[in-house]
Amino acid sequence: MSRQPWAEPSAGQEFGKENKVKRTLHTNTFGISRRDFLTTAAGCASLGILTPQGPYAAKGSAWALEQALADDPQRPRYHFLPPAHWMNDPNGPIYWQGTYHLFYQYNPVAAVWGNMHWGHATSTDLIHWKHQPIALAPTPGGPDKDGCFSGSAFVHERTPHIIYTGVWPETQCLALSDDPHLRTWKKFKRNPVVSAPPSALRVTGFRDPSIWRERNDWLMSIGAGVRGEGGRVLLYTSRDLINWQYSHQLAEGPPFSVYEPKGGEKYDAVAAGDMWECPDFFRLGDGHVLLVSTQGAVAQMTGRYLDRKFECERWRWVDGDLYYAAKSFMGARNRRILWGWIREGRSEAAYSAAGWAGVMSLPRVLMPGDGSAPRIEPAEEITALRRQRHHWSDLEISSERVLPEVKGDGLEIELEFEPGSAEALVVKVRRSPDGNEETAIVCQRPSRALVLDTRRSSQNPEDFHRAQTMPESFYFVKGRMEKLSIFLDCSVVEIFANSRCCLTGRIYPSRADSLGVALCAKGGDVRVKSLDIFEMKPISRDRLTT
Repeated sequence: MSRQPWAEPSAGQEFGKENKVKRTLHTNTFGISRRDFLTTAAGCASLGILTPQGPYAAKGSAWALEQALADDPQRPRYHFLPPAHWMNDPNGPIYWQGTYHLFYQYNPVAAVWGNMHWGHATSTDLIHWKHQPIALAPTPGGPDKDGCFSGSAFVHERTPHIIYTGVWPETQCLALSDDPHLRTWKKFKRNPVVSAPPSALRVTGFRDPSIWRERNDWLMSIGAGVRGEGGRVLLYTSRDLINWQYSHQLAEGPPFSVYEPKGGEKYDAVAAGDMWECPDFFRLGDGHVLLVSTQGAVAQMTGRYLDRKFECERWRWVDGDLYYAAKSFMGARNRRILWGWIREGRSEAAYSAAGWAGVMSLPRVLMPGDGSAPRIEPAEEITALRRQRHHWSDLEISSERVLPEVKGDGLEIELEFEPGSAEALVVKVRRSPDGNEETAIVCQRPSRALVLDTRRSSQNPEDFHRAQTMPESFYFVKGRMEKLSIFLDCSVVEIFANSRCCLTGRIYPSRADSLGVALCAKGGDVRVKSLDIFEMKPISRDRLTT
């Protein structure tokens, strides 16, 4: 393809001093240190390119922020986080020439939503990451002047490309990289490649493109919806990636849950289920899967794909309402790997003051299931973080049993049990010695539901105190073992139940001694066939993730 239509690197399109500082974001061949990253952001702010915000702006010190983050006991140790500030959606994950590239929505100057750039990190093992320079930044006067929103990465003619949403208005833009490390990107000079939704459709939104190829055509799905009617995924086709034609609706559907706005609340298309964000459509085994983010969570639909139209036959939530914007890609060994954004579970004032917000989930692997839903498991690479192992077998649990042998805020818990006569098995983590502070993971027999109860996780009133429920998580069939995997990482709890569903939460214990683990049976006995608890190694020496 001719390079003529492509512009200069997106983070530095102007000349002169301002351009020089912007281009420093693209200089490091082996990754960029956290301090260099923050210092560079501060340099951009001094030129008016970025405006520093938050409690550390007045201090004018990247070092002060770095120290505060390294000393923050709520900041996870083995989940991926950005260098600092705000992160949301995973964008354009791609496995390219033996390296995993993870892009994400990023505000480089404050721990609040806004000022959207594309952050970038790389890994060779899915676990240990190197922060890279910002991949995409808004271009003044361009179609993405108000933010580079979510999108996808793909390869055409051995060249990685990105397609993403520019705002406002919402348009679809294209960029490519001829840098083997994907640290510099060139935006298409004639962006946007799709300037508006079809004029006949009055949609509630028009964003988050995803792209794939069928025979000689490129296909692109875009999230949308219609007020009062539900979500839509629009389908576009192209032969050259530049000239796109609207084809039809790939999928549509009503809201997944009842929307009951509070008195005086402004209409929100996403909350109402009238907007499907981050559509992710792919083949899995002999079937097809469509993921959409709406109404605060990720819906997973399985069904038939015929004549370039998807018909949903079954659906369920992928996770709870702190997991959002799920995005999958093909990784090494032809695995379908899924990322998701884990939101905060505390007030905006609290996370803004902390100087960071948002965590990436652990990488999850999707596999063909039993026909009703894909199987979902943590990527096997995570086992490399296991260190000391604590093992128990054939435990009879009839009341609460504290496990004094193990304590910690960074653990993996593998549990296999028979329900016995109990109504529920409860795993308690981040438990204080007196039990006044604890997080409960409940396996309910009557409802077959998984419950994550954080009502006693913290004594801080600014943290969310509630219980999340994931239905149909267990079988509870006589003679069948139930399996549970729990990943505890400071303020993050990620739970996998029977490879069929997940439930993710955030906790912020206020007591330093809330590190205990206990098991409890309610209303009867439970036989725990096998219990393994691993202490997990951090992916960096100071909570800075790289």
